[in-house]
Amino acid sequence: MPRLKGRMTGAALAALALLVLGACFMSPGKFVSTLDIRADRSFTFAYKGEVIVTDMDDMSKGLGTDDGAGDETDGDTDAPEEEQTSAYYQQIAFAGHDMESTTGAAAPVPADTLADEPESEEKRARMQEIADALSKEEGYRSVRYMGKNKFEIDYQISGRLDHSFLFPFNVDARAAFPFLVIEVRKDGKVRVQAPSFAENADSRAAAGGMGAGKGTPEREGSFTLTTNAEIVSQNQEDGATSTPQGKQIVWKITPYTRIAPMAVLKMAAGK
Repeated sequence: MPRLKGRMTGAALAALALLVLGACFMSPGKFVSTLDIRADRSFTFAYKGEVIVTDMDDMSKGLGTDDGAGDETDGDTDAPEEEQTSAYYQQIAFAGHDMESTTGAAAPVPADTLADEPESEEKRARMQEIADALSKEEGYRSVRYMGKNKFEIDYQISGRLDHSFLFPFNVDARAAFPFLVIEVRKDGKVRVQAPSFAENADSRAAAGGMGAGKGTPEREGSFTLTTNAEIVSQNQEDGATSTPQGKQIVWKITPYTRIAPMAVLKMAAGK
């Protein structure tokens, strides 16, 4: 049964991979991010700092640089199911790219050398297209491309949680793997997760496996949640502190953060 479940999960990831082929994957650099959620469902989210963009071409250059890459397996390994499905996702994601067969193929370019390569005009144009696409979206107060796949972003948006929310997501920029997900449930609870603020299987899959287990040197910052709603659960070991605006939880994010920020809040009755 666990094996069947793993294969079903792999199939779902494969379907997702087909949708994101050609997408760009965003990850945080140095940043400060805040989220304020009121019990009446009003919220304000802000992200200010660096965003690192990796496109599929860059990812394909770094694919296969991990130890043991390319080893054959019958699918029955001792690795956790999450790791196996992520590896399967990587294989599917790159299946549609112009990559040479492992037989007689030249070794892929190490990921560490990608940053040293001069940027082509085509690449800079592509990155500027991403900046332009993001700039048109509500909430982006400024978007500036700094070179070497790095953007400086100032984003802030306010609204009401009568539906779920995620950031970033932009069809024109083909941005995938959001930093923040706010899931609104029918029972009046709201679940907040920030998957890209930690080194996990999904973020490693998004990065094509590059640097897995070595941390993400560019990622460093803080994520602060402030609320006057009831905190049902949260995963910051120091817990919440009291402020004039309500309870506050601060997650310090480092290159080696392994547990993504998560909290479940209970909204006031009614919408």
